[in-house]
Amino acid sequence: MSTAVQTAPERHATPYAAVLRTEARLFRREPGALFWVVAFPQLLLIILGSIPSFRKPDDGLGGLRLIDLYVPVLVLIALVMIGLQTMPTVITGYRERGILRRMSTTPVKPSALLGAQFGLNGAAALVSALICLTIGRLAFDVALPRQAFGYALALLLTAAAALSLGALVTALARTAKVAQAIGTGIFFPSMFCAGLWIPVKAMPDLMAHIVVLTPFGAAASALDQAFAGAWPSWSHLGVLAGWAVVLSAAAARWFRWE
Repeated sequence: MSTAVQTAPERHATPYAAVLRTEARLFRREPGALFWVVAFPQLLLIILGSIPSFRKPDDGLGGLRLIDLYVPVLVLIALVMIGLQTMPTVITGYRERGILRRMSTTPVKPSALLGAQFGLNGAAALVSALICLTIGRLAFDVALPRQAFGYALALLLTAAAALSLGALVTALARTAKVAQAIGTGIFFPSMFCAGLWIPVKAMPDLMAHIVVLTPFGAAASALDQAFAGAWPSWSHLGVLAGWAVVLSAAAARWFRWE
């Protein structure tokens, strides 16, 4: 893998474009990463949607079905996977093997590699979200987001926060194994905040008020609101934007190329 990353940019191609093409080829060759990001949320959606009780309206949820609440949650899973499990191990692996240090002496700067990783992982998560929405609509008659622009904005801010969180894990971890350990430690609390076990809307009031202050709790609430046709609360969008700024600033402060 390291040889491919160090390949000189093609003639007439910018360093960033060359790195982006190389990283895209490597990304496609990682079936494990593609499965957890693109396939796992959809498989979980199919499993949950196959449970009869998940397809029955619940008066306690305002007449919604549990599957209606879980589609936005499963959209978040791909972003959590990308931010905590996929991107940090790749970049720390490059640092561990000295690839970033060697790249810094060539026209292909390490910043081009980081930009390519952010772009590819963010695009993969957004593709996963679109697939999840499509399956939910076609297989289980889950309504599409009624506030499309608000949903798109919330999704983009969530992607920014998730990737910034991954960048911070990358900055703090010296090796790929350490990055994986840190990511796993944050993964399960993030899944809880996203509503995987209990949808945020169904949580007790005090718990819900605390959860929406976290990036994925705010994301789940904002996406729920956009699904229902309302513009996402500016407080939820502000929490997402604030986390993205704080996490990215912390990552830039502590990131080391070597």
